[in-house]
Amino acid sequence: MVLDALARLTEERVDHRFKGLPPDAAGLTVGELAAQRRNLFTGGFTTPVLALSAERLEHNLAALETYAERHGLAFAPHGKTSMAPQLFQRQIERGAWGITLAVPHQARVARAYGIRRIFLANELVDAAALRWVAAEQDADPAFRFVCYVDSVRGVELMDAALTASGASRPLDVVVELGAGKGARTGVRTEAECAAVADAVAGARTLRLVGVAGYEGEVPGADPERVRAWLRRLVALAVDFDKAGRFAGLDEIVVSAGGSAWFDAVADVFAEVPELSAPVLKLLRSGAYVSHDDGHYERLTPFNRVPREGGLEPAFRLWTQVVSRPSAQQAFTNAGKRDAAYDLDMPVAKVVRRDGVERPATGIEVTGLSDQHAWLRTSAEADLEVGDWVGLGLSHPCTSFDKWVLIPVAEADGTVVDYIRTFF
Repeated sequence: MVLDALARLTEERVDHRFKGLPPDAAGLTVGELAAQRRNLFTGGFTTPVLALSAERLEHNLAALETYAERHGLAFAPHGKTSMAPQLFQRQIERGAWGITLAVPHQARVARAYGIRRIFLANELVDAAALRWVAAEQDADPAFRFVCYVDSVRGVELMDAALTASGASRPLDVVVELGAGKGARTGVRTEAECAAVADAVAGARTLRLVGVAGYEGEVPGADPERVRAWLRRLVALAVDFDKAGRFAGLDEIVVSAGGSAWFDAVADVFAEVPELSAPVLKLLRSGAYVSHDDGHYERLTPFNRVPREGGLEPAFRLWTQVVSRPSAQQAFTNAGKRDAAYDLDMPVAKVVRRDGVERPATGIEVTGLSDQHAWLRTSAEADLEVGDWVGLGLSHPCTSFDKWVLIPVAEADGTVVDYIRTFF
């Protein structure tokens, strides 16, 4: 079923919906176009076009698989980053326990492509969505769904919706511990966590299976503060277990881990003591799959522990110089519709002319319009109208979402696959 659903993606017809693809490919299926192994630079692709590096994508998938195995962590990479079922499948093949998601739509996409375990790293109080989850669980005994709870009111709403739906299986929940004052969602104090857990115990339709949270929201996050919060999370699990809140479980879930502090998660989760059931230490990093040339390049834990491995930026946005009004200024034809800009401006990495690629020396992206990148050029910049400029992007989550079909290119430009996204 999973492979059939993925195979159907290759049957989609190429047309005007997919920007950057060769106009003369219209009418071909995605699979037929992939089989042609066109070259990104000479095969008729139009600019702007976003590409993923085949080699770097594979490197990143392997890097987190190895890291999780080395540290005894289960891994549920956050699917909101890519919303690409083909990448979900590759992550599962690389040993992922399941896929983390954030909202009901994303969970529906994952289920449509056969994902058997979903960790919803968010509260869920939408009655329609809860009815859908209940129906999925009832229809498939092998399907496992876990989500956050952080309030008694939320528990009451969930219980009412699930009861009304006639759900036959309880829905697994974890109490979300907030990362601190002024942080995002999550229960603020351990006493309030206990009250939420009590509410879950009183709801026939819910089952408490663990605790979770997101250390990336710790105010003023640094190694000491993040580790202190993670130890609070572990202590909460221990206290719940001592109080008998996990009685009868086959495993206890303790989950954290974005893409900036998974080294701290590995260190602190290694300290989890023996509990009444085996502990599923669940890491949820997602941005690693493509990495980037900005935000996560600076924040990746591999900067602190380089002996553990490393990640490589896999995205390259190819855009073309369309105007060179002065020696200090140039414009390319990619803008906010094409490039992430919420954390950093894109970075000019390379210039390509007549099949020759060279570093983008003396070229800086200073701003983006809807469909233009503003470039500042110094005297050493060799840049002409018609040149292709390869941009590195910051923040994978807001890069994937601007592209419906993304070519995967080998180092020589041969396009070997196309990644379909669903945002």
